[in-house]
Amino acid sequence: MVTQPNIIVTRNDLERLEELLSSAAAKGLPGVDSLWQELERAEVVSAKDVPPGVVTMNSTVQFVEEGTGKTHEMTLVYPHEIDGTPGKVSILAPVGSALLGLSEGQTIEWSRPGGGTIKLRVVRVLYQPEASASSAQA
Repeated sequence: MVTQPNIIVTRNDLERLEELLSSAAAKGLPGVDSLWQELERAEVVSAKDVPPGVVTMNSTVQFVEEGTGKTHEMTLVYPHEIDGTPGKVSILAPVGSALLGLSEGQTIEWSRPGGGTIKLRVVRVLYQPEASASSAQA
């Protein structure tokens, strides 16, 4: 990755992702190394302490490709939840691991395999499970 902003990950997400990565590494799945790198630099917080504008697992996020201006809306999911339904992105996909832990307004840039870079900016977290759970309890 070219630009590595500060990211926030919940303790629950970290535990589940470490478990996923341990089993994925054994299967040789792509995206494992990139996600490990992201997790290694994350600030880990409890689910109740994560700010509502942070992309967590199962969050729906609106983001823009800075180079093209294209806006996307996707839900960040675990690989086994990819079922052909549009609007889902696996945490093991490059864009998935890039989005994890970003806050609204943050950008991230990484190198393309064939050269050049991709830069994304989080516009808005439309749904975050942790924020929904805390508002339901209030």
